[in-house]
Amino acid sequence: MSEITDASMNTDAAMTGKFVLITGGTGGIGKATAIGLARLGARVGIVGRDATRAEAAADDIRATSGNPAVDVFAADLSSQAEVRRLAAEVLDAYPRLDVLVNNAGGFWAHRHVTADGLEHTFALNHLAPFLLTNLLLARLEASAPARVVTVSSGAQAMGQIDFDDLQGARKYSGQQAYNQSKLANVMFTYELARRLEGTGVTANVLHPGVTRTDFGAEDQAWYFAMMSGLARLFMKSPARGAETPIYLASSPDVDGVSGRYFANREAKDSNRVSYDTEAAARLWQASADLVGPPRSER
Repeated sequence: MSEITDASMNTDAAMTGKFVLITGGTGGIGKATAIGLARLGARVGIVGRDATRAEAAADDIRATSGNPAVDVFAADLSSQAEVRRLAAEVLDAYPRLDVLVNNAGGFWAHRHVTADGLEHTFALNHLAPFLLTNLLLARLEASAPARVVTVSSGAQAMGQIDFDDLQGARKYSGQQAYNQSKLANVMFTYELARRLEGTGVTANVLHPGVTRTDFGAEDQAWYFAMMSGLARLFMKSPARGAETPIYLASSPDVDGVSGRYFANREAKDSNRVSYDTEAAARLWQASADLVGPPRSER
């Protein structure tokens, strides 16, 4: 993709001139977030595994938002080589990056291993945003004030970081792996915020609420199968689930706010483990060891 310099916009001017990248932007909360930010005038790049599906989603986002400035990036974020390729393409395409929304994630009931030999849940839900954010950090800093918004889950409250078995090789539970990865999102965000202090780049994390999506469909646990029919009537729509990420990406109310966990657009307390700075630093180092040197423009 060639470099893009125009910042076309549309309705409300709140995000006019802003460049936004959203992972997992082809459906569910990610797509709804893309629609919301495009409506605010942002140039939005969506990341999806399948290029054809991503192009179709982009067409829908353009039509729904009335904003033609929607770009497509295809990458399987469970692969570190793909994350690095994506970062290079984004840096080539976008002269600035005002907001990065780390939204892609998943749940697998059984243990799967990625091309890098890593447990899939940890690789996609935590290591992918860890690596991608670090690869794009210099561009975010150069574009400051800028924001990193990471989508976690209420499941973080039940999470524990098992430093002796981060990959679930000894004992695997789909739910425990997911809980750990979502806690890791929170701890990563808090540590990132500490490291970014004074740069003009903020980092916040959120729980979008229980939302009606196809989450967990690839390798579904029995309790996800039960969450259909009547139960789905009480879940948030993707548009409702996107309200908090849109808020954190665009609202002046959170200018300068960093290192916080949000739900329903309000700052909340997270798992007490997430406030352990030594554990967060240890997780950061363990993650860096698993992804290798950033090799970014930083």
